[in-house]
Amino acid sequence: MRYAVLGTGIVGRTIAAKLASLGHEVVIGTRDPKATLSRTEPDGYGNPPFAEWLGFHDRIRLETFADAAAFGETLVNTTAGDGSLQALETAGAANLAGKVLIDIANPLDFSQGMPPSLNPVNTDSLGEQIQRAFPETKVVKTLNTMNSQIMVQPSRVAGEHTVFVSGDDAGAKQAVTDVLISFGWPESSVIDLGDISTARGVEMLLPIWLRLWGAVGHADFNFHIAGA
Repeated sequence: MRYAVLGTGIVGRTIAAKLASLGHEVVIGTRDPKATLSRTEPDGYGNPPFAEWLGFHDRIRLETFADAAAFGETLVNTTAGDGSLQALETAGAANLAGKVLIDIANPLDFSQGMPPSLNPVNTDSLGEQIQRAFPETKVVKTLNTMNSQIMVQPSRVAGEHTVFVSGDDAGAKQAVTDVLISFGWPESSVIDLGDISTARGVEMLLPIWLRLWGAVGHADFNFHIAGA
């Protein structure tokens, strides 16, 4: 399978590396590849510059958003939520049409400082906005409620815990569930919440997730829905 991971941050890097390790063809999309590769300083979270990371992942290529989206049979949105729609517009509706788009982004709003709020929230979601903007794309919201390392290695958290999927297309949700299983998620841990409007609920888990991170002092935790 050919995957296009849109976004060069830690989530995009982690997902791309996992997919490549499973034998998939993977490209990462960015707005300006030359600018991305020219950065020499760690990012705001202390992660090494992208070029340094890419040097250790020679099976992964860096392309523009549009070229990456054209290449990918399945797309993964890991861009910052406040720039996701613009990034996907740059990727091009024609390159997204008919494809499954796994949306991992969160609409965090840092305009008032820390901790961030959400925009949109409650009556809308980023997942829904993406689906409305690209009606021919099969958007599935998942994996946005946990640390990126847990996304691809759920065994980092002891015992049972949960990953959610939201989307309008049943076949697309099953395809994404298969991806999650390949990442190590037991099928019993995957909860299908329903259509894409249910992305509102999982996006609204982010404020409590951020506060839990601060309270427990690490990110190796996840939500578990008992009795589901």
